[in-house]
Amino acid sequence: MMRSGASTAAAGALRAPDLKKRFEFDFELDIGKALGRVGGKGALGPVLYDGPDIWRAQDTPEGEATLRITRSERAVDVAGWGPGANAASSGVPALLGALDDPAALVPADSIVAGWVRRWPLRRLTATGTVWEHVVPTVCGQKVPGLNARNSWQGILRRWGRRPPGPAPETLRLPPTPELVASLAYHEFHRFDIERRRAEAIIAFARKARALERATQLAPDAARDRLQTVRGIGPWTASIVVLLCHGDPDSVIIGDYQIPSYVTWHIAGERRGGDDRMLELLEPYSGQRARVQGLAKSAGAPPRHGPRLSLQDLQGH
Repeated sequence: MMRSGASTAAAGALRAPDLKKRFEFDFELDIGKALGRVGGKGALGPVLYDGPDIWRAQDTPEGEATLRITRSERAVDVAGWGPGANAASSGVPALLGALDDPAALVPADSIVAGWVRRWPLRRLTATGTVWEHVVPTVCGQKVPGLNARNSWQGILRRWGRRPPGPAPETLRLPPTPELVASLAYHEFHRFDIERRRAEAIIAFARKARALERATQLAPDAARDRLQTVRGIGPWTASIVVLLCHGDPDSVIIGDYQIPSYVTWHIAGERRGGDDRMLELLEPYSGQRARVQGLAKSAGAPPRHGPRLSLQDLQGH
């Protein structure tokens, strides 16, 4: 159960929040894990950890918003700034995993059972947004993580927006779709993004307002809708829907590393492809993305040496 109470802040100091809310939950919060992938990679982005607070910048239909989320046991206090503060704050429960049910994952083998015991509180976030995830995800297509991070950070430095309110300097909204749609592909070259990825970002930006309605579709339909844009394939669409919808079955295919994480831990096979990964994940239909995430947390397969036992893995 989740209860909320809201009050609009009276006119006061310039930096006083426009809105305050408190949400209480009947589960333990793991805020760091819930929002770990939302902001992309790097110091700049729409999510910032600042001691006990998490800052969140977001575009809403009502306008830009900044939220400061402060955890207190099984509750959070939310302060909001900007015209979109009320809309953004209404999404905080989903953002922190209130719509997810980790208990829906029923282990079919001892390895996954061990992961569930080790990470029992892991809930999937649901941001309810599309565009903010597209650019950092496309930056990561077919390149190492460091390259993707540097590209995303460069884009935010060049075209990112400061959100409303007293947010820290490093909190950034992504560039607007309108601005990105007006760019030429070669303007992305300075960020080590070649023409193919640049054109995918620009093509999506030109349809972004319509594609944002994918948030209202079922996950399968949303993935299909996103893939109508040239350059947006299953890998990108699955990651975006995983974050937007909090879909535990938004299984990621086409990734260079993830299949081997799954095949190594579940079957002891050091190298694996999508077909073998999907075969091993079949008993977890409906929860395959959750199992993928657990496999990644369990660690990469070693280059050499025997497979660790479940007991060994739990000790790491």
